[in-house]
Amino acid sequence: MTATAEGPAREMGSPRKRSEDARLITGRTKWTDNMAPAGTLYVAFVRSPHAHARITGVNVEQAKSRPGVVGAFSGADFAAEQGSLPCAWVVTEDMKHPDHPPMAVDEVRYVGEPVACVVARDRYAAVDALEEIDVDYAPLPAVVDMEAAVADGADLVHEGLGTNTSYTWVFENGDVDAALRDAPVVLERRYVQQRLIPTAMEPRSVLCVPEGDEFTLYSATQIPHILRLMLATVTEIPEHRIRVVAPDVGGGFGSKLQVYGEEVLALLLARKLGRPVKWTESRSEGNMTVHHGRDQIQRLTLAAERDGRIRGLKVELLADMGAYLMLVTPGIPLLGAFMFNGIYKMDAYSFTCSGVFTTKTPTDAYRGAGRPEATFAIERLMDELADELGMDPIEVRRRNWIAHEEFPYDTIAGLTYDSGNYEAATDKALELFEYDKLRAEQADRRENHDPVQLGIGVSTFTEMCGLAPSRVLGSLSYGAGGWEHAAVRVLPSGKVEVVTGSSAHGQGHETAWAQITADRLGVPFEDVKVLHGDTAVSHKGMDTYGSRSLAVGGMALYSACDKVVDKARKVAAHLLEASEQDLEFEGGRFSVRGVQQEGRTLQEVALAAFAAHDLPDGVEPSLDSDATYDPGNFSFPHGTHLCAAEVDTETGMVRIRKYVAVDDVGKVVNPLIVEGQVHGGLAQGIAQALYEEAVYDEEGNLTTTTMADYLIPSAADLPPFTTDRTETPATSNPMGVKGVGEAGTIASTPAVVNAVVDALRPYGVHDVPMPCTPERVWRALRSESKPDTAEPGAGGGLGSAGGAQ
Repeated sequence: MTATAEGPAREMGSPRKRSEDARLITGRTKWTDNMAPAGTLYVAFVRSPHAHARITGVNVEQAKSRPGVVGAFSGADFAAEQGSLPCAWVVTEDMKHPDHPPMAVDEVRYVGEPVACVVARDRYAAVDALEEIDVDYAPLPAVVDMEAAVADGADLVHEGLGTNTSYTWVFENGDVDAALRDAPVVLERRYVQQRLIPTAMEPRSVLCVPEGDEFTLYSATQIPHILRLMLATVTEIPEHRIRVVAPDVGGGFGSKLQVYGEEVLALLLARKLGRPVKWTESRSEGNMTVHHGRDQIQRLTLAAERDGRIRGLKVELLADMGAYLMLVTPGIPLLGAFMFNGIYKMDAYSFTCSGVFTTKTPTDAYRGAGRPEATFAIERLMDELADELGMDPIEVRRRNWIAHEEFPYDTIAGLTYDSGNYEAATDKALELFEYDKLRAEQADRRENHDPVQLGIGVSTFTEMCGLAPSRVLGSLSYGAGGWEHAAVRVLPSGKVEVVTGSSAHGQGHETAWAQITADRLGVPFEDVKVLHGDTAVSHKGMDTYGSRSLAVGGMALYSACDKVVDKARKVAAHLLEASEQDLEFEGGRFSVRGVQQEGRTLQEVALAAFAAHDLPDGVEPSLDSDATYDPGNFSFPHGTHLCAAEVDTETGMVRIRKYVAVDDVGKVVNPLIVEGQVHGGLAQGIAQALYEEAVYDEEGNLTTTTMADYLIPSAADLPPFTTDRTETPATSNPMGVKGVGEAGTIASTPAVVNAVVDALRPYGVHDVPMPCTPERVWRALRSESKPDTAEPGAGGGLGSAGGAQ
C-alpha cells in the first residue's frame, strides 16, 4: 500500500480498536498451554501441606512404577544444580536474604512449597502418581502475624538468620519531631493493607523444549528478557544457549513479573530427560504459589494546623515478605516511600519500613506495587483530617495540594513532579459527580436517620510511572537499569516491522505501537507489524511493569522512528538532487522546500535503499534503526476519583451508587485503550476495598484457595463508571505521555473506603478494615456509639483510631 500525496490520517489520539483482539478474544492464538511439541512430558508437584516443617524423608520410588510415569524426583535430586531463586533488589547492605531453592530440600516454609515432582506422558497420569510419593515432615511453629514475628522471643522462619526482620529502610526529610511537637492537630492511625492474590485470566504455564545443548522456554511471563538472564544465572546454563518466548499472555498484574521455581525446574527437567517438559498450574495451586500482593501494617502520624495545612507526616510500616525474598520483594513497599506525601505540600516527612519474614507465600509486585498502599494511607488521612476539623474533604485537599503554577515541584519525598493540574481534574470530577447535590442528599438522610446512609469518598492522587530512570534505580540498589529498547525495520516493499522490548500481556501494545509508528513514519497503520516477547527476535529489553511501556518503551520506538527518517533523508536528498537541509518530511513524503515537485515517499526511499543502485557514498543500503531510551525522571499521572456509596446500617451491605474518575495521563495515543485500562484498574481497586482478601489461619494454612473462597467481583458486582480526562503533557519526554495501567487501581481503593466510612461517621465509625464486607461494616457499627447529635455534614469526634487487623 503506497501513501497518498496527503499521507495517511493521524493515528495519535485516534480511538482505533485493538488489532490483536480478534485472536485474543477468540483464543485462536498461541498461549503457552496450547503448545505441545511431539514427545512433550508433563510435570506435577507435591506441595507442602505444612506452613513450616523439616523434611525428614521423601520416597518417590512407588510413583516411578505408575503407568505413564517417566520419572519422579525430590528436591534432593536437584540440590546440586537448582541454585537459589534470585532477588534483584538488595535494599540495604545488611538485608537478610536466605537461600530459596526452587524445590525444597531440607525445610518447607509455606503451604504450597514444592517438595517433589512427577514427570509423565500426560498431565493426569502425573497428578495421579503424586499419591504414591511419601514425604515425612517434622512440623515447626508457623509464623503468621507480622507484629508477633518481630516481638522478642518470636519463633523464627529462618533459624539461621536469628531474626524475622529482613531489613529496616529509613527515609527522612525535615524535622518530623519538630513538626509533630505542639501541633494543633495530631492524628494517629493504624491501617492494614490486606494480602491479595493476583488472579490473571491465564494461569501460569511453562514449556521447555531442549534442542541439543540449547533450550527454548515458553512461559506466561511479563519479563522474557529478565527471565532469560536469571535462568542463566541460577542454572549456570550460558545465556546465549537459552531462548525465552512469552507468547500471548492472558494478564499478569505483576504476578508474572517473577522468576518462579517451576520455570527453573522445567528447564532442569528438560535438560535431564532430553524431552519437552510442560507444567500448567491449577487455579487453587496458583492461589497458594503465585506471589501475593500488598500485606502491610501502616502506623501513621499526621500533624496539621487548625486551618488544615499539613505540617508533617510520619510513616512506620511492617511489610510482609512471606517466606522468601523473590525477584523484587523487598523493594515493593519502598516504592511507596516516595508517594505517601501524595500531591500535598508539607514541612517534614519520615518513612521507616521493616520487611518481615512469615511462613506465608512470598509477596511481590501487584498492580501499583507500593503506590496503592501509600495513596490509600494519605487519602484516608486527608478525610480523617477533614473530619477532625469539620471541613469538607475537598477543601482540605485544596489547601494542601501543589498548585498548577508551582510545577515543576520538588516534593518532600525527594521527587520532582514535572507537570500537573489537580485543580482542573478535581473541578471536572465534581461537576460530573454532582457533588453538591449528593452532599445535600446525604444531609437529608442523616437528618432523617435513614437506615441506608449515603457516603461520599474522595481520592485525589498521583503516582510515579515509567519505572525506569536507571540512575535512580541504581541509587536505590536495584539490580538492573530501567531503559527500554526498540527497533524499526523498513522492508523493501515499504511495510514496517517494529521490534519492542516491552512485552505485552493484554495492554494493546501492538495497536498503540503501530499508531506511533504510522504517525512518525507517515505510513498506513495496516502496514505496521509489531513483534515482541521473544528473546531471539527482540534481543534487548527490560520488559513490562510499573506503567513503563509507553513512557519508556514507546519513547524508544519514537526515537528509533526518528532515526529511520534521518537515514531516509540522506537517500531522499540524493534521489532528489537536493541538500538534506532543504528537505521537508511530512505525511510520509520527502519534498524539497519551496519546490513544486512530486518528492519521494518513505516507501520509495526504502526500495531504493534495498536496491542500492544509486546510493550516496558511505550510506548503507538499509533504513533499519534501533534506539534505547532511558528517561531522566519518572512520569506522574494524576486524577480525582469520587465515589458515592449507599450503606445499609441494618445489614452492612455496601452498594456503589455512582463512581466518577477524571484522570490526567498526559498525551493519549489511543483513548479506547486508556478507557479499558482505567476500567480494569477500577475493578481491581474496588475489589480490594470491598471483596478480596487472602486469609491464613493460625497454623499458616491459606483458607482462600479457590474462587469460592477468594471473592473476585464480576461485572454484575461493579457499578457503571463515569470517566473523563484532563491533559497536562509530561515534560520529561517528547510525546508528553505519562502512564495509565495502574492509575485506576491506585485511586479507587481509598475513594471507596472513604465513602463507606463517610456514610458511617454519624454512628461514630472512623474505620472499617478492608475488605469492607457486610459483616465487617455491621460489626463496626455495633462496636461504636449511636448516631452523633451533631448537625448533618459536620465533622464527628475522633472515635476509633482505626484499622484493627
